Amino acid sequence: MKEIIECVPNFSTSDPKAVEQILNELKGVQDAFLLDYTFDNYYNRLVVSFIGDKRSIFEAMLKMASKAIALIDMRTHKGQHPRIGAVDVVPFIPIKNATMDDCVKLARKFGKTLAEKHGVPVYLYGEAATKPERRDLDWIREGEYERLAEMIVKPERKPDFGPVKPHPTAGATVTGARKVMVGFNVNLGTADLKVAKKIAKALHSKKGGLSNVKAMAACIPEKHMTQIGMSITDFEATPLYRVFELLKVEASRYNVPVISSEFCGLAPLKAIIDVAVYYLKIDNLTVDRVLEIAVQKALERRKNFE
Repeated sequence: MKEIIECVPNFSTSDPKAVEQILNELKGVQDAFLLDYTFDNYYNRLVVSFIGDKRSIFEAMLKMASKAIALIDMRTHKGQHPRIGAVDVVPFIPIKNATMDDCVKLARKFGKTLAEKHGVPVYLYGEAATKPERRDLDWIREGEYERLAEMIVKPERKPDFGPVKPHPTAGATVTGARKVMVGFNVNLGTADLKVAKKIAKALHSKKGGLSNVKAMAACIPEKHMTQIGMSITDFEATPLYRVFELLKVEASRYNVPVISSEFCGLAPLKAIIDVAVYYLKIDNLTVDRVLEIAVQKALERRKNFE
């Protein structure tokens, strides 16, 4: 594969049958490779991670989006995660032999094609944004799906592609380009959502928290817990351990125990190494000193000499 680009689309569904049909569209595309997927009923959201080259990533994403639009009716969708559409957000991420500009062009091509093919209004965000405020996903999602018809007609909120009205069942889509980020969730030993929201507010960058952190609180009724769901958009500038330590400080204010944590999607090795270095006080741990990485590089060198 001459270049490797990752795509992490988020779909507004947790229906196992819909999940299977959406993933089958991806699996049928040559040179597109599924890495990971997660879905749950409290967010009511499917998050997929896959890689490909420029051709395969575009083809697979368009097929998945078309299937999702056919299957998901936003008029009946309920979930705790902010969303404005069936194909809610589609970021393209450069991994190897690809640039951010490549991903910006891909996002714009995908957005234009999706709008023309299905009549879905599409917004560009992140590095592909056409206006400064549109870099922020929260700004685009203001009012969520429920107020989309009201918000979209405002002059400053005209979509970048497609009609100035929601798709009848699929709402709207946001697509763009960004760096690799960390999705990190922490489960708290309290069912009190008000307390969890206070902790999330203390972490969220725009509400006085840490730079590069977006945080929200959600209920997990079947476990009698709440969860702080976070996106760390620049984990090198704001390391994971710093986020976790602040979360523990804020939780202790309310005598709330931290039960467990999890990554949403795949975790970058660099982020995990930062955590290991901090908590284990390791002086000489780098990516090159990870056994599997050293073996992989040795095999690549051998292959280049053959």
